[in-house]
Amino acid sequence: MLLVCWDAERMNAREEPRPGDARDHEGFPWLNDLQARGKWVTGDQLAPPRRARSVRVRDGKRLVTDGPFAETKELVGGFDIIEAASLDEAVEIAGGHPVAEVGTIEVRPFWGQ
Repeated sequence: MLLVCWDAERMNAREEPRPGDARDHEGFPWLNDLQARGKWVTGDQLAPPRRARSVRVRDGKRLVTDGPFAETKELVGGFDIIEAASLDEAVEIAGGHPVAEVGTIEVRPFWGQ
């Protein structure tokens, strides 16, 4: 799994599409290439951090706070699930992700994989 992390302020500043609006994947050569090679399984962008809620239960009481779980400039903004023969191949694929130039792509296998 590729966790796509980028600047929280930039994510919060972007205008979200309305439900039902067509998604524009034109001009995304990285995705087009992975789909053509059969390496991309699924992925999506997440709503901005301003819409996140963090939920914890302590001593039987639910605590809900606004925002993401971490205090940091970069937050998970999306994900891609890919097929890769090895961690090295997944790292190579992550290096081509356009957000890698302005943010971070965390490469993490699924549990037990």
